[in-house]
Amino acid sequence: MTDFDPARHRMVSEQRWFEDFTLGERFVIPSRTQTSAVFAAFQTASGDTHPIHYDVEYCRARGMPDLLAHGFQTLVHTAPGAGLFPYLVEESLVGFLEQSSRFLKPVYAGDTLYPALEVTELTPGRSTGVVTLRSTVFNQRRELVLEGMQKFLVRRRPT
Repeated sequence: MTDFDPARHRMVSEQRWFEDFTLGERFVIPSRTQTSAVFAAFQTASGDTHPIHYDVEYCRARGMPDLLAHGFQTLVHTAPGAGLFPYLVEESLVGFLEQSSRFLKPVYAGDTLYPALEVTELTPGRSTGVVTLRSTVFNQRRELVLEGMQKFLVRRRPT
């Protein structure tokens, strides 16, 4: 017998509750370069077959330098599970409530994206609270290419 306990096998040691979050707190998501494999995976998952997303000559004939990423392909990089946020709230997360986003600049094959989530609003309730996160994605040229919002329902600390 060992001292191993599957319940303690976690990405983070301390769980967080609604009261533990602070305005301005950031959760960085690892950067990712938009390779042909990312484009192919998105095409497979989405079923989107428009040539602007997979035919480089089609794109170049229209003045683009390379394949143009679908907006949702950019958005998917803000998935909280790619960073630490959901690991911090494994015990307290009730659900994902809402998401919105604006696509501000084009993303092309070869671009490297830098996503992050930032706490912008904390709305307490009796037994839960809503944590609002601003989602951002910058490219390697320091341009903001996506800005949005995500809301999560999180339990308050048990008494």
